[in-house]
Amino acid sequence: MLALFDCNSFYCEAERVLRPSLRGVPLVVASNQDGCVVSRSEEAKALGVRMGHPVFELKQLRREAGLVVLSSNFPYYAEISERVFSLLDGFSPIVERASIDEAFANCDGLPGDITHRARRMRQRIIDWVGIPCGVGIASTKTLAKLSTLVSKKAERKPGSYPAHLSQVCNLDTVESAAVSEIMGLTDVSDVWGVGPRLTQQLREAGVATALDLRRLDPAMVRNRWSVVLERTVLELNGVQCLNVEDVPSARKEIACTRSFASPVRSLQILEDAVGDFVQRAAVKLRKQGSVAGQVLVFLRTSPFRSGPRHTPHAAMQTLEATNDSRVLTGLALMGLRMIHRVGYDYMKAGVVLQDLGSESLRQTAFDFDLQDRGSEVMGVVDALNQRYGRGTIGLGGSMVDRRPVLEDWRPRQNLLTPCYTTRWSDIPVARA
Repeated sequence: MLALFDCNSFYCEAERVLRPSLRGVPLVVASNQDGCVVSRSEEAKALGVRMGHPVFELKQLRREAGLVVLSSNFPYYAEISERVFSLLDGFSPIVERASIDEAFANCDGLPGDITHRARRMRQRIIDWVGIPCGVGIASTKTLAKLSTLVSKKAERKPGSYPAHLSQVCNLDTVESAAVSEIMGLTDVSDVWGVGPRLTQQLREAGVATALDLRRLDPAMVRNRWSVVLERTVLELNGVQCLNVEDVPSARKEIACTRSFASPVRSLQILEDAVGDFVQRAAVKLRKQGSVAGQVLVFLRTSPFRSGPRHTPHAAMQTLEATNDSRVLTGLALMGLRMIHRVGYDYMKAGVVLQDLGSESLRQTAFDFDLQDRGSEVMGVVDALNQRYGRGTIGLGGSMVDRRPVLEDWRPRQNLLTPCYTTRWSDIPVARA
């Protein structure tokens, strides 16, 4: 048996943890450039705000309905997420962090009633962290995702599903006929792994609900669609195809991309941006103990603006696989200068580290310098940034010399709340 803990409207609820005045108020959190909605409270959903809703279209709701819009505060959200996961580590010895706001837990061998145990853990997360969540318990990951959806909808919309499935839904305790009824009430688009395009294809084939999808022949699904959808059908039928991994597998690619708040033409500004992206990606690369054999850098003009289009990219091969920020940055900047063209309004840039392998198994060049201490240098840089905050130490003098220029490409976050738990100056002060 597996249990999935999925936090409700995580970004919004995290903002409410240290700002109780936001409780009961329609609230949304915007994306990096304050462009569109990425998290909504229940009150905001009731006003008709949808995921991806452009923020500029919410002016009337902000004025008439008191809708509050905040910028994404990712360091703070990551800290709140760690608090939630630290509690889940006490629920089960095997916990897989699926995303910043959800985690799978293996329930095999746990003492006592699993449903009761899950309810106690859910309440502990609310009491100790302040984040509400839904819990789904089932025999497969896909069914656990479905159960979590049922637990949330049964709580938010009484009558949509049986009341006893609210907050914590354990499909193992539900009769098979009732499970079929629940699946019949669940739209196929709500099934884990079924996106908008696949939903349209399934609807055209007469598959409208999770129950319809469950009844399909797996072999036919594999031939007509894909092996991934075949696994989804099998998991809906209780056949476990995806295991819980307590140790996350290493990424095959590491990317860092950003959209700009305003068009960028200057090569100097793009160099600052790409250099910063490489350093961020390299930190993740070293954290998982990997090295990269190739650096891909790309630029994009906006498809929504008038004017000439340009979407170039360049893949730069390393002499030997490395995770040294200095080497990777040099290659990325070399590629950037190759693809940059004067006269284009670039709205996005990014870096992708590819051809990843284990640091302990990398093959070095024949003429490598035995005195090279790049790994030690990068270890010191990471330790300093970890202790004193990201950006404490970096590459090049541009971090200081061109500070006014850097602001042109950095994310626009005009509605950012304080970093309550990750910056000393932002720690709340309680006064008598």
